[in-house]
Amino acid sequence: MATVLERNQAQEPKMSAAISARQVESQKVSAVMVATTPSATQLHRTAGIATARNLKKSYGNIIALNSVDLHVRAGELLALLGPNGAGKTTLVRMLLGVARPDAGSVSVFGADPYDGHMQARLGAMLQVGRVPETLKVREHLDLFSSYYPAPLPLAETLQIAGLADIKDRPYGELSGGQKQRVLFGIAICGNPDLLFLDEPTVGLDVEARRLMWAQIRTLISRGKTVLLTTHYLNEADALADRILVLNKGRIIAEGTPSEIKSRAMGKQIRCTSRLTMEEVQQIPGVLSVKADRNAFELQVNAAEPVVRELLQRDPWLADLEVTNAGLEEAFLALTQNHNAESKEN
Repeated sequence: MATVLERNQAQEPKMSAAISARQVESQKVSAVMVATTPSATQLHRTAGIATARNLKKSYGNIIALNSVDLHVRAGELLALLGPNGAGKTTLVRMLLGVARPDAGSVSVFGADPYDGHMQARLGAMLQVGRVPETLKVREHLDLFSSYYPAPLPLAETLQIAGLADIKDRPYGELSGGQKQRVLFGIAICGNPDLLFLDEPTVGLDVEARRLMWAQIRTLISRGKTVLLTTHYLNEADALADRILVLNKGRIIAEGTPSEIKSRAMGKQIRCTSRLTMEEVQQIPGVLSVKADRNAFELQVNAAEPVVRELLQRDPWLADLEVTNAGLEEAFLALTQNHNAESKEN
């Protein structure tokens, strides 16, 4: 018995060492699995919750959408940009299930957007939004919340939309900016998973617009998905994870704000000068020039030679600024190039 006990005791260090080695190896395997396995957040961000394939829609002889493909990822803010008449509103109406395409397919949360059960997961703030003028703000929110199975508490909606101070005022007595905030509150009160915001900051002053941006970022941080249409390009630049540029019914560009801006080559020069616009336009290297109040804005490939030429031709040149081309310049370049190609074809 003593011999067996001694033998077992002698083997214990070896067994412990083997167990420790296996534990270390197991920890290494676990570490590799953690490093290579997508997190729940990563999987959520890449999952598609709204798709459109080969959408086509015409109104008489006017083509609103022409073979449009769209993929909205869960948890992102996707900005849809385009000039008036590009087809943005038509596309949004199809995703909301209030218009049908002539051809192609639309899917939201894996279902037909015209399905009434799926509508409870959507919220929308459209450009043309009208509600009764005599109802108070909180009455509107209570009413619209009643349409959803799991709405936000009234106090939370009031806080997110910045409406707590005016909750007891009739809608008809509000300013334009306050009415916009009420429509935003109505859009979010149902706690939607997918939120459509069509020009949400129109009519807001600078401070109110920044506050709205913060509120939209809060929704994104909660895992909501937002499809934003806007004419304020700095708004898309500040908020969007991705941007789609729509022109004449076609998507002509897609990417992050940085990727879209990279499509606009060169620099922008702003200055005041005694030269005429025609004289500035004739300077080698100037791609385009426009007057902005008492200053000129020039688009150029390389700034340095143009600046030297400006100073040589106008010793009184002042208020000189040189910046990288921004989202506005990229947007204009993309749409103008597409328009030119359309005419050639």
